[in-house]
Amino acid sequence: MGSITAYESAAGKRYRVRYRKPDHSQTDKRGFRTKHEAELFLASVEMKKATGDFIDPAAARATVGRLGAAWLASRSHVKPSTAYVYESAWRLHVEPHWGQRMIGTIRHSDVQAWITQLGAGSEGKKPKSPTIVRRCHDILAGILDTAVKDHLISSNPARGVKLPRRTSKEHVYLTNEQVAELVEASGNHAAIIALLAYTGLRWGEASALRVRDIDTLRRRLMVAENAVYVNGSILVGTPKTHERRSVPYPKFLAIPLAAACEGKTRDDIVFDDGHGGYQRTPTMTANSWWDAALEQAGLRPMTIHDLRHTAASLAVSAGANVKAVQRMLGHASAAMTLDTYSDLFDDDLDAVADRLNEVGETNVGKMWANRS
Repeated sequence: MGSITAYESAAGKRYRVRYRKPDHSQTDKRGFRTKHEAELFLASVEMKKATGDFIDPAAARATVGRLGAAWLASRSHVKPSTAYVYESAWRLHVEPHWGQRMIGTIRHSDVQAWITQLGAGSEGKKPKSPTIVRRCHDILAGILDTAVKDHLISSNPARGVKLPRRTSKEHVYLTNEQVAELVEASGNHAAIIALLAYTGLRWGEASALRVRDIDTLRRRLMVAENAVYVNGSILVGTPKTHERRSVPYPKFLAIPLAAACEGKTRDDIVFDDGHGGYQRTPTMTANSWWDAALEQAGLRPMTIHDLRHTAASLAVSAGANVKAVQRMLGHASAAMTLDTYSDLFDDDLDAVADRLNEVGETNVGKMWANRS
């Protein structure tokens, strides 16, 4: 147990509580106006020590900057592209504001004010998008979550703040005719454009395809790698969901795929940069071959990733169900596919109503017909 002693101060008689922390080091807290207040504090300390909920006041003096560096280093399990965007958000937005702040001084209202400021912009700074604001919040909240688990603070003041709503970009869906015009306008890149539009592969997955990944008998592509441009270099890793998947391709793509593989070994890249290396995403540079192809095909500006949306649209229009589309695109779940492409399944809702009418009009529907 600790001890309570009285002492005189400029403001009058006060009480000091001396106690031992769980590591057996001694500390004290002073300034209690009454002995009863000091006794209550000491009792609460002993209770928290017994239950494992004790928070060392000195630990709360750790800064966000010191803990943030360790938190970022612990993100080794995320994809390199994800790690880069988080490091960038930390360096540009989180650390400048919170780096010197002691975690024990952060209040919920402080975090809310910061989130609001990021979204609104201030002092000549442009407002940040909802995606960036949420990413910045994820970083701060993640750091403080770790601090809570390590018993540095009792609760996370970054949890429960109001975040800006994500605004989903309208999907671009090309028709078969528009895809044909775009493929024609793509010149030497026609094969990879057709592949993206009819298989739904991400650019990084298509540009990482090797000859050995093409099963010509079953007309399947084995998606095993993903080549992503990150901070000036191309990094190769597993697909976005970390899982290999088999994707079917239509028969008419057999000829351009065979041409792309001609003269190459099993380990060679199918759609290389002309020197055996990986291609960079064309939308990352101005006036690229992609921009020229869009203009020639008479299409509005769009990204290479929009061809993935087109693939989903063409698959649904061809009669594919949501589970098949999920497996083709490599989504983690069918629910994710529905959330992303719910607008593509409106016709399914009409079909449901028509089918219910067929089974119900002979009995329930006849009941209302007889009443009229």
